[in-house]
Amino acid sequence: MSDAGAFMAQELASQPEMWSRAITQTDDERKLPAAGQRVAVVGCGTSWFMAQSYASLRETAGLGITDAYAASEAFVDRDYDAIIALTRSGTTTEVLELLEHVGNRARTIAIIGDTDTPIVDMVNDVIAFPYADEKSVVQTRFATTALTFLRHSTGADVSAQIADTEKILTEELAPELIDAEQFSFLGRGWTTGLAHEAALKMREASQSWTESYSAMEYRHGPISIAAPGRVSWMFGDAPSGLADSVAAAGAHFENADLDPVADLVRAQRVALQRALGAGLDPDSPRNLTRSVVLDA
Repeated sequence: MSDAGAFMAQELASQPEMWSRAITQTDDERKLPAAGQRVAVVGCGTSWFMAQSYASLRETAGLGITDAYAASEAFVDRDYDAIIALTRSGTTTEVLELLEHVGNRARTIAIIGDTDTPIVDMVNDVIAFPYADEKSVVQTRFATTALTFLRHSTGADVSAQIADTEKILTEELAPELIDAEQFSFLGRGWTTGLAHEAALKMREASQSWTESYSAMEYRHGPISIAAPGRVSWMFGDAPSGLADSVAAAGAHFENADLDPVADLVRAQRVALQRALGAGLDPDSPRNLTRSVVLDA
């Protein structure tokens, strides 16, 4: 594949297949912390946002205190029973440094795409999705596969997520999304992490002007950016009155009747199409590499 965005397009479209495979890894589900244990979930960039969604899902399911941290800003010396490190590459400097700092003071679990990496020898347990690893720098399927696996582990039924995604993968995208000047992505509870991830995807792939917020916080200042030609995109159920507030500002309010992860895939598709329309290659985005490995 040498055409611009070819890897991202293929990987994006394969997500339902990846998810269906991941939820059959029942032996790996048993490696996750037991109900009632205190858990920290760490990652960088996309992985941090997936950690945020999982932390909310796990707590809401009554499985125990679960905190999500950017690996570079994590407070893990708080008597956690287990620390989950989420990283596609297994080489991210901040994640490896955190695990070295933790040592044997807590059980550690790595969720990874590439098993031929240093992290494998640094943790107690590995949960791997090598079939969901990617060639595109811009992540799509690894992140959502890890989240789907984790979401399923909390007892959630992901069948609607898979069915909705299969349906929207070939649907025509609305011109107001392709042509928008600016996006504000919004979430609530576990979908806030999805909003942050959608904004990141749009920035990475298409260099678009995007922001992301908790939906309840959006009217506490950020809605001032809403205007004609701009989009406020809500993942999941919208707070009462939010659609009217956005409409009053003249912006387009996007709130599809889809499973929120399926709606994230729709945002990935918009990012890809906008990138290609701008003559960009999302497989090799500006200033980015597959993994952030910092010099000592």
